[in-house]
Amino acid sequence: MARLFSAIVLHDVSLAWRRRGSILSCLLFFVIASSLFPLAIGPDPAQLRALAPGILWVAALLASMLSLSRLFSQEYADGSLDQLLLSPHPLALLVLAKICAHWVTSGLPLMLLTPLLAQQYGLPVSSALLLAVSLLIGTPVLSLIGGVGAALTLGLRGGAVLLCILVLPLCVPVLIFGAGAGAAADAGLDVAPQLSLLGACLALSLFLCPIATAAGLRIAME
Repeated sequence: MARLFSAIVLHDVSLAWRRRGSILSCLLFFVIASSLFPLAIGPDPAQLRALAPGILWVAALLASMLSLSRLFSQEYADGSLDQLLLSPHPLALLVLAKICAHWVTSGLPLMLLTPLLAQQYGLPVSSALLLAVSLLIGTPVLSLIGGVGAALTLGLRGGAVLLCILVLPLCVPVLIFGAGAGAAADAGLDVAPQLSLLGACLALSLFLCPIATAAGLRIAME
């Protein structure tokens, strides 16, 4: 099972790297969206530092949404999704591997860019690193929840818009806890409560979302 899981992850990551234009577009959107806010807000350092965690989290959330509609679309188009459904292995495990590959190619690069982009807002290095840690814990939840939405909207006309409508409200708790962790780190407060809540969201999503995504795929293919 572990060999199958790793093979699916490596296969999807290699395919994404061949079509790395989509990865670069997500990163470019994240950079542009994060860089526009300091120009619009103004040069007040205190205001920029106060708004930085929320802005960076919202930009990361929107950037991760850009690639969700393609999570199962290629397999749906070439018919390989039927093979996944007929596989003797648990569909939830196969789905989890594909979601993991999506996070590696979308959430992980966003997390790595965050400390650099946080310097535009005057965040100290320690606060920027803690904000990146919150993204490290929270962005997998975005991919897991997005997988459910991608399965439910698979094959629908205008599915990308419907996907955002379904997923964005469910991501609000993660957004609140992640931005709260960044704000607490900048204020010198303990970030353990916010990170613990993010970890709880991740644990719950790891248990529920692959099962819900597998059920959504079965419904979409009926």
